[in-house]
Amino acid sequence: MNLSMLRSGPAFWTRTVLAATLILTLMAPMVHASAVSPASPPPASAKGQAKPLTTENAAAFLKQFFSMKEVKAQLAGAVVIVVKDGKTVIEEGFGYADKAGKTEVDPDETVFRMASVSKTFTAAAAMQLVEQGKIDLKADFQTYTGPIEFENPFGVPVTVEDLLTHTTGFRIQDPQPEDINDDFGTKVSIEDYVLQHMPPVVREPGTSYMYDNFASLLLGLVVEKASHESYEDYMEKHVFAPLNMDKSGFLLEGKLKEDLATAYDAAGKALDLYTVTPTVMPHGGMLSTADDIGKFMTAFLNGGVAGNNRILAESTVDSMKEYRSSIHPLLPNTTYGFEAPMQLPGAGSSSKIITKAGDLIGFSSYMFLIPEQNTGVFIAYNQQSVLRELFYPAFIQAFFPQYAAPAKLGTFQPLSAEALDAFTGYYADLRLKSLVSTVAVKDGALSISDALLGTRQLRQVDDNLFIDELTKKFTGFEMTSGGQGAYLKEPYLNPYSYEQKGPDGVGYADVTPSHPYATPVMMLQSLGYLPNDAALSFQPEAGTTRAEYVRLMLESSNIKESKTAKLAFPDLQGHPDAAYVQMAVELGMVQGTPGGEFQPDRVISRQEAAVMVWKLLSAQYPDELFKDVKLAGKTDKWAVPAVRMAVALGLYGPDIKADTKGAVDFKSRDALSKKENAAILYALFTNPINQIVAGLTEKSGEAGN
Repeated sequence: MNLSMLRSGPAFWTRTVLAATLILTLMAPMVHASAVSPASPPPASAKGQAKPLTTENAAAFLKQFFSMKEVKAQLAGAVVIVVKDGKTVIEEGFGYADKAGKTEVDPDETVFRMASVSKTFTAAAAMQLVEQGKIDLKADFQTYTGPIEFENPFGVPVTVEDLLTHTTGFRIQDPQPEDINDDFGTKVSIEDYVLQHMPPVVREPGTSYMYDNFASLLLGLVVEKASHESYEDYMEKHVFAPLNMDKSGFLLEGKLKEDLATAYDAAGKALDLYTVTPTVMPHGGMLSTADDIGKFMTAFLNGGVAGNNRILAESTVDSMKEYRSSIHPLLPNTTYGFEAPMQLPGAGSSSKIITKAGDLIGFSSYMFLIPEQNTGVFIAYNQQSVLRELFYPAFIQAFFPQYAAPAKLGTFQPLSAEALDAFTGYYADLRLKSLVSTVAVKDGALSISDALLGTRQLRQVDDNLFIDELTKKFTGFEMTSGGQGAYLKEPYLNPYSYEQKGPDGVGYADVTPSHPYATPVMMLQSLGYLPNDAALSFQPEAGTTRAEYVRLMLESSNIKESKTAKLAFPDLQGHPDAAYVQMAVELGMVQGTPGGEFQPDRVISRQEAAVMVWKLLSAQYPDELFKDVKLAGKTDKWAVPAVRMAVALGLYGPDIKADTKGAVDFKSRDALSKKENAAILYALFTNPINQIVAGLTEKSGEAGN
């Protein structure tokens, strides 16, 4: 489910136009919309014998693909280029670079924001310097940047190789909302930005995979320092110029600005032109055309050579094709500069294919190379959508179905129900902690549950590898040296990082395992939102203050405090949770009292708590959807829509039950206890809200008929 979010997307990041960023279950990356809205079947050729990749066949495929109803519904403009055996098979534009001016997309001229495809070019630059002996992959990156102050309690340095492979162990540090702005006059250097935003190391470097924007930003700084050239100058002289990529760069000016496609949101509304911070952004700021990207793909597939120019040694190209980590051979992570392709049902992610995806407001891109077929494909488009999730499987099945064939797995030792207990627990995504998978043993089999797809069975197919019986895609586990689950990687919540298992929650002196609220309380302990110390008291009946409620809601939603200096309410001054409350104001989540105060230390009522969540969800789910929810007890009129929504979505604990007529007394005017607050957070982490809403929509449609 997706409410409003600052998305740390699969390859870069994107911002929706809804109220801002929230909630737990509402944080699933847009790339996985196909999880709940599966792609239509690929063109007919995919079901039969593969056709050779010729210009004629590629043209027919593209014509059919871009004629699909599902594609046309989310298309402003797009460009596709396919190269094979050193030649361009086809390059075509579809739709409009600018709908208002009826400017058609031109693959030679229309400029797109490359977003995280920029990272591949940054990696290529770094590898050039490795060839020259100016960078050592195994060296601490500070060897080149100079000392940078940041926490690293592990005694293991973050190496250049860690930057390349997204195994730094950094705490997530994505671009900030203010880094997308309209301030075209202010220039911010890569180094200044790094020094201001440097994150701490929170996992031992080299031990786990988490897609890391900041790592590629640091890699750009390494390139600057090792080459003694500005990053943008280095890229122009040593990458773009040798390949004749004359419409590529990192500065939004001149022809690049003039020919930039207009960005559109998911609804097809034009977005204002924006710039980025730092001004030159190695991890996502590249501007280019399809024709230029085709030149790079051709050179890369040709062992680093373009005509008389060589940008990379053949051995370097080979090293950039090699996956450097995986949780299972069918679930690789990254190479030097590329990442694993999307999973295909039953096939997994082929290690024979290397890809790079990118997302920036209003723009998406996808480059995938199949070296053993000497083939490269690039698609870019200027409307927020999941177009590439439709395109990639359709193309593969049409021309190279061998990579979509069911994986051949060897023999393995099936695990008993008792042995499966080693995998159970709560796993939080390393990039978006609010994305949580619950792994349990039910009826002797392993199951996984999350707020996007609900509960489904995991069937073992190899050592530490399972197939999701709903999606037919693989979920892999990494185990500790003691044989317990440590990380998992699955295809939907976020395949661009691992999910880390939390310690078992131990409860409290007054919340033992037999307590009716033990499950939500112990989950919050496991995830780190509550102290995990059984000797402490939780005081489950005590009230939750308004500020405490807001802080826990935002913290568990992966939302940081506001940086706004001026506070909306005078009684927030000096309060420890003031910045969280201010952020809630900016999100439209809270409002003050008639007297202009917030009263942060007043205990919040259950109906007030419901209204705060409702304010964020009402833009997505109209009140009409919940009109048939029956309420018992007393609820103030202003809170009725919110309480109906909370009841429908199951945002309450086990003390709340429906009566014989199906009506629910939410106890709206009562204080929200700490145990009930834990239950609400637990429900937001775990309830399959998309499915609940879909069921209500279906019932509403039936009633209308």
